[in-house]
Amino acid sequence: MDVLSDALAVMRTGRPHSARTERRGRWAVRHPPFAGAGFHVVLQGSCRLVVDDRAPLVLRAGDAVLLPHGSAHELADGRSEPTADPLVTSLVEIEEQVAPDGLDGSAVLLCGAYLLDRARSHPLLDELPSVVHLPVRVGRHPTVRAVIDLLGAELEGRQPGIDLLVPALLEALLVYLVRSWLDEQPDARPATGWAAALRDPAIVATLRGIHGDPARPWTVEELGALAGLSRAAFARRFTTLVGRPPLGYLTWWRMTAAARLLRDSDAPLDTVAKQIGYTSEFAFANAFKREYGIAPGKYRKQGPGTIEHDAN
Repeated sequence: MDVLSDALAVMRTGRPHSARTERRGRWAVRHPPFAGAGFHVVLQGSCRLVVDDRAPLVLRAGDAVLLPHGSAHELADGRSEPTADPLVTSLVEIEEQVAPDGLDGSAVLLCGAYLLDRARSHPLLDELPSVVHLPVRVGRHPTVRAVIDLLGAELEGRQPGIDLLVPALLEALLVYLVRSWLDEQPDARPATGWAAALRDPAIVATLRGIHGDPARPWTVEELGALAGLSRAAFARRFTTLVGRPPLGYLTWWRMTAAARLLRDSDAPLDTVAKQIGYTSEFAFANAFKREYGIAPGKYRKQGPGTIEHDAN
């Protein structure tokens, strides 16, 4: 099993949103915070990105930026002075916009959002910074560039099949953006965090085991054997990189997988319990309530994002 795919899958809700927008002259657009991850790609021209009153980040043609925590931010033309009255629009509701004729071109953007359920937030994504910036560089991030080119062409051409292609390309873009950021993280020592964990073959082997078969009654010794390490050495390394002891992460992942099953399927509670490794519905319900503070049946009836729990 692929840990990154699982981390994204447990959080994703609904279809991603996107639009191709043209901005000309003097302009500014403010995007309020939301429960998801936003992205912007500069197809032509340039603009400024301001997040949390930080120094503006200049984005140029080919640059891609991901805001994985749905932070409030502003996009604007190249002016240095603050914007008095920007257009305010949600990335979740963004629509295609074309600049009026007769003004010098400023920027053509691909903007959009992924809806995420923070109640199922995976620590791998929690560790991402508020802004992931992938500047255009010759020979760098070819997969990101390829997906961007395809998205731009689809949104401009409006050919048959666009309603199927664009969501799939947007899903691919999210994976490539996160993967590219992980690949660029320095190999620091002492290594900690998920970026380091996914570069450690021993830890990756155990994570794949847990994610591939969460119902198995794993022991630390069995997981250590997958890693090719002694019990003690494995437990230390896993806890340092992942932030939880091996069996603690196993329990957390089981509950996270259970929440997804409750949301995305009609499977009876006893079936959900067995799929994640509990021999009885009663034992599963108690474990789930300890994690989420609510019974699984009630959790199923509520909408995504209504329950908060600790993902760290």
